[in-house]
Amino acid sequence: MSSGWEDRAAGWIAWARTPGHDDYWVFRDAFFELLPEAGGTALELGCGQGRVCRDLRDRGWTVTGTDASPTLVAAAAAADRASQYAVADAASVPFDSGSFDLVVAYNSLMDVGSMPASVTEAARVLRPGGRFCACVTHPFKEAGAFASREDGAPFVIEGSYFEEGGYELAVERDGLAFSFSSRTYTLGSYTQALEGAGFVLEALREPVGRDDRDTRVPQFLLWRALKQ
Repeated sequence: MSSGWEDRAAGWIAWARTPGHDDYWVFRDAFFELLPEAGGTALELGCGQGRVCRDLRDRGWTVTGTDASPTLVAAAAAADRASQYAVADAASVPFDSGSFDLVVAYNSLMDVGSMPASVTEAARVLRPGGRFCACVTHPFKEAGAFASREDGAPFVIEGSYFEEGGYELAVERDGLAFSFSSRTYTLGSYTQALEGAGFVLEALREPVGRDDRDTRVPQFLLWRALKQ
């Protein structure tokens, strides 16, 4: 099993827990609007330090979080004694089939060892009629880059949108730095993974951000899918 972001866990905890620092605080409301009515059992794949799990708990879900990084799981559990946490690969979680009403993957499917296998695992642990809700970096956004940070700068795709692969992205903001390690996928790759796992896509969203670039090119792609 991959250790995920274990080698950068401390940096991610600092980055994610600085209020208002990460884009999560801008886009999380759009994500939670997609979720079904609360009150059931929810599993998060790739929970990191636990912020999505805590938000799910506060909205009335009975929550279980999993992540490949032991340090991140320990940090999530320490901050949320009311929920359950386990170290596990997203493609092989230690739960019975049909155990959950909701599975979420918030900005984790780009970072797991196998995105299609993780989507299939989400389907396995969902009960019939359950939902799989996810946020991923928008495939179009990952295909290119803005020419500069100035307002109105053109968005340029120098290679091919269809070329998938891994990348490292070093970011510094407000005195904090973090290096993201992820993979790129096309929209077709995500939808084929959903189809292959037996999901029916119910909703697809491209939330608009707050700065010039995020109002012209979508930063994230959100979906809600039904297990029939």
